[in-house]
Amino acid sequence: MNETVKSKLFAAHPFDRLRDRFAQALGVKPERKQEIYLELAQSASLRDTAYWLQLVFAAGVATLGLAQNSPAVIIGAMLISPLMGPILAGGLALAAGDLALGVKAGISLLLSCAVSIAFSVLLVGLLPFKEMTAEIAARTEPNTLDLVVALFSGAIGSIAICKEVKGVVTSIPGVAIAVALMPPLCVVGYGLGVALSLGAAEGMRVARGGGLLFLTNLVAITFTAMLVFVALHIGTERVKERVHDWRLHDEGSQRIQAFLDRLRVPDSLRQKGGLPARLTLTLVPLLLISIPLTQSLIQLKGEIMQQQKENRIRRITTDLWQQQMERLPNGAARSYLDKLTISEPDGKLTLSLRVITNQPYVAAERTHFAQLVAARLDRPLDSVRLELVEVPMTSEELATRSRQEKQLETPPTVARMTANLRQRIEEALRNLRLPPSAQMIDCRVTIGASAPAEVVVRYLCDREITADAQALIVDQVRAQFADPTAQVDFERIPASISALTFGRSQTKLNATAVASLDRAGQILQRYPNLRVEIVAGREPAEPERLAEQRAQVIADYLSSKWQVAAERIAITLNAEPSRTVKLSLKV
Repeated sequence: MNETVKSKLFAAHPFDRLRDRFAQALGVKPERKQEIYLELAQSASLRDTAYWLQLVFAAGVATLGLAQNSPAVIIGAMLISPLMGPILAGGLALAAGDLALGVKAGISLLLSCAVSIAFSVLLVGLLPFKEMTAEIAARTEPNTLDLVVALFSGAIGSIAICKEVKGVVTSIPGVAIAVALMPPLCVVGYGLGVALSLGAAEGMRVARGGGLLFLTNLVAITFTAMLVFVALHIGTERVKERVHDWRLHDEGSQRIQAFLDRLRVPDSLRQKGGLPARLTLTLVPLLLISIPLTQSLIQLKGEIMQQQKENRIRRITTDLWQQQMERLPNGAARSYLDKLTISEPDGKLTLSLRVITNQPYVAAERTHFAQLVAARLDRPLDSVRLELVEVPMTSEELATRSRQEKQLETPPTVARMTANLRQRIEEALRNLRLPPSAQMIDCRVTIGASAPAEVVVRYLCDREITADAQALIVDQVRAQFADPTAQVDFERIPASISALTFGRSQTKLNATAVASLDRAGQILQRYPNLRVEIVAGREPAEPERLAEQRAQVIADYLSSKWQVAAERIAITLNAEPSRTVKLSLKV
């Protein structure tokens, strides 16, 4: 059977027709397929000087960006790095069954990784410091989410390569930033450099983490690139003929061909191989990599849940101490909480508190406080252990403690001076005159070294402050700063929350009511100086105490889920008959 008949039969296959239609839908014409194949084959060349210069420069930029903990510098290295070329070439080789291209891409990729890591190790050896920055640490513990990002990015990168350029290209920079191939390689180099100069254990841990992240990106991109190239039917017979003619004049391809001839690789394996086998070749490493990544994700989830749990315990304990223990019955100051440590060594929650006090706490008070914490946490009363360390201090000393701490002999740092200045400015701005319908929540000030100050005015109101009123407030702020260039922004928090409607003789919260209460809870949690007023009512035919019960259900929900203290919740009974409960925020 001659080649023409074989080509017609091959093109008539339903699967191939489907792939050709998909390629047409993306605007990938047969001529463009030839260009794609040749471009990716040429990208795996070992004799391209520009490629190796870009690779070395990208490795240098990424290594220094990691050492400086500079995200902007690291992003620059991502955009410079040319590693996507040989990786996509490997995906194309698997899709088209081109063993020669696969070998060429593999050699190019191995040499690229070796050069990048070696240059990174060299730079780390020359650095006078070798600190574990946040940018390095973020790339030492990859998880399943990084794998999913790489899968999506590989698919988008393959499609962006295949489409003809029309207008401004925006996909490739985004793919480069999302996948970030060079920084993980430089983390490997950084870890090896630390292992050679400081300590082998810590350095190898860093190197293993960066290597796993790079391997994750490599396998995921290769796999999705292969799927995209198979779906677009890049390796048609006409394309392969054009590539074959190009290889006859390409020195690198001829060397690869001679190497395969010496190995006596069968023509069937060299030209095609089985598509299921090639898919398995990429899918198996993908599944193997997902095992440690999934374990890392589970560990991360556990750590986050534990941190959230500790934050809730810390918040509840602090609030209860301030409400129940901090003052004497006559309102005078008795103590303040200086330090709180949380642990559960034997399954029993242990709260270690250090307090500054002018009157010791007796055993009954300590037991009562532990029971209060247990009740608020919905735990058995005997499941909370309180360890209280009391630092005695007179009433006068307690009242002036904060002032004395500010007068220490150690000079304040620049950060502390800036924070104190910002606090004084914020206190002065609280006296801004707002329209009668608006209430000030707070002002947040950002002070830069050279840029003008930025102020965010947050206020409580059901409608936006008019432009004229905003202009007057801006003038007030700029007068406080004595700076006409100060930037002032406004952020409105709605005073009224969506009304909650209950069913007849019902106190159960429906989904709409829960969503409204969650919005209110988020606002109350974010702004501790706000409180909520609940106005509840009932219809004449409903039970007499139903209005109170509805209000209490809402109060309990805000208290249990959003930890809104009871003194921040006010309940009012509506004299008018209604099954609607109104919520409003107050300063």
